Amino acid sequence: METLEYNNVQETLYREVLDNGLEVIVLPKPGFQKTYATFATKYGSVDNRFAVEGEEPSKVPDGIAHFLEHKMFEEPTGDIFATFASQGASANAFTSFDRTVYLFSATEQITANLETLINFVQNPYFTDENVNKEKGIIEQEINMYKDNPDWQVYFGLIDAMYHNHPIHIDIAGTVESIYQIDKETLYRCYENFYHPSNMLLFVVGGVDAAEVFELVRANQASKNFKPQGEIHRYFEDEPASVKIPRKVTKLPVSLPKVMFGFKEKRVGLPPAELLEQEVLSKLMLDALFGASSSLYQDLYEENLISDSFGSEFNSSDNYAFSVIGGDSPDPEALLGKVRAAVEEAVKTGISEEAFERSKRKKIGSYLRMLNSPEAIASEFTRYRFRDSDMFDLLPLYENSTLEQVNARLREHFDFGQVAVSIVEKAGE
Repeated sequence: METLEYNNVQETLYREVLDNGLEVIVLPKPGFQKTYATFATKYGSVDNRFAVEGEEPSKVPDGIAHFLEHKMFEEPTGDIFATFASQGASANAFTSFDRTVYLFSATEQITANLETLINFVQNPYFTDENVNKEKGIIEQEINMYKDNPDWQVYFGLIDAMYHNHPIHIDIAGTVESIYQIDKETLYRCYENFYHPSNMLLFVVGGVDAAEVFELVRANQASKNFKPQGEIHRYFEDEPASVKIPRKVTKLPVSLPKVMFGFKEKRVGLPPAELLEQEVLSKLMLDALFGASSSLYQDLYEENLISDSFGSEFNSSDNYAFSVIGGDSPDPEALLGKVRAAVEEAVKTGISEEAFERSKRKKIGSYLRMLNSPEAIASEFTRYRFRDSDMFDLLPLYENSTLEQVNARLREHFDFGQVAVSIVEKAGE
């Protein structure tokens, strides 16, 4: 068991990689009543073309990672949610672009809940009957999201940005793609991506690290996993340009929704550079568009935005983009005002005052996050799968400079790389 000390935030993590390749990390939080555990696989919606070392690449139907997540909760003995509930725990799962996470939170029976979490994720149960039944359920989910304006404006933006990268495909896939999924393909994806060597168990809260490791070691020693080679993921070449500069969707909304974003040209960065790019981008976006910025105040006073307006930066080792927007009665006027403000910022730079305010805000948010077991578990896993460390964020924020942020601003905001997604009221 390895000890990882983070003196700047007074946290100590314990880590061990078991013989079968499973990485286990425990962050005890003395005095915390709640324990939060995630069992995650580095497998998301974009991983639709892959090969395990020594095999030929193969393409699987879109949405299969999400489909697999749904099916994992079905056991021959009954409903896993009911088992967790009977043990005083709340359980859930989610699939993102690049990971699938199973989790629970509880204040009691931590040992029983941890055993349940590990065992059900490592015990797939797929039959022709239950797979076919799930297709109808997921079809309903896909159709439901087609009518969700927030979902459509966000994924409409990503679809407008990307030509070939599978990030532009809905995480749940399409109705056509899910009906191509069968039991055999699910088992193949499970065996490849749910191997312990591709997974991370993270436990944070009021736990004893030695007890957690003893439990997990004994649990894994009772199971047999064949050694597996490295997983290779394959992606088509992605042009630097956006696919379409503007996408409009008609839905029954009371107020239009608009999102616009800049597709990152500098991708494929090593982990340390990727982490720095993210930190500088978030500082830049907050300084320009955050609720304390002069632009936000002006737009709000002109009734062009509401409290829904915001920004974010999403990145991985093979894609990255910014997102800005929210509800607006006049998307065209909002876009014009934002473009003028961004072009002016590119010329003059962000002010020292705005930079320092955003820096203090980000540091404060980070430190508050360390008091939330849920937030820690989610963020730690995300960065770990990118070969980064969540605890490296604080020194990066502390040591960032105005010069770095302004250089990042000039690099990122290229209006040849911008795409716009608008959800308008149907019938207009």
